[in-house]
Amino acid sequence: MSDEKEVKKEENTPVEDEILEFEFNEDGEEDLKKTLKKLREDLKVCKKEKEEYLIGWQKERADFANYRKREDDRKAMFSEAIRERILTRFLTVLDNFNMAFANKEAWEKVDENWRKGVEYIYGQMNTVFEEYGVKEIGAIGENFDTNIHQSMELVPTEKKELDHTVSNVIQKGYKLGERVIRAARVNVYEYKESGK
Repeated sequence: MSDEKEVKKEENTPVEDEILEFEFNEDGEEDLKKTLKKLREDLKVCKKEKEEYLIGWQKERADFANYRKREDDRKAMFSEAIRERILTRFLTVLDNFNMAFANKEAWEKVDENWRKGVEYIYGQMNTVFEEYGVKEIGAIGENFDTNIHQSMELVPTEKKELDHTVSNVIQKGYKLGERVIRAARVNVYEYKESGK
């Protein structure tokens, strides 16, 4: 009886039923050549399917890795854009500080303790900008560059060496890393020979 139970267990295994289908010849004997041929064909089909599944899995894995990279890049760009937008908004505050400091006569009349407090706040803001990689651009005497300067007015000069250099900075410009977030507004010297 125990042999019968074992045979029944084997018969109920569907995998074995599919794999071990033997063909028999007229005498009822197993035709091993046909069975072997069929097994080889089944093996070829299985290998082909395995390759298709493997290639499909590898493609999906590569697609997912590319998706994650694009998503990380998108997040970084979004974060950078938000940071740039916030910092750009605070540039107006720095401009107001600079305008207040530019009027030396009025600034000197302000109470000294209050003036020191305002200068301290200005210093803190500059420190924050430095921590985020924001740098000032545009200085008197540098060559005019359309990438970092915006020309507001041409100032005639008789000195040839000053031609196309910055004569005055009207509003400071700023870079975030290597990217210009605001061009410097400047006046530019233009050489004109005297008498012409």
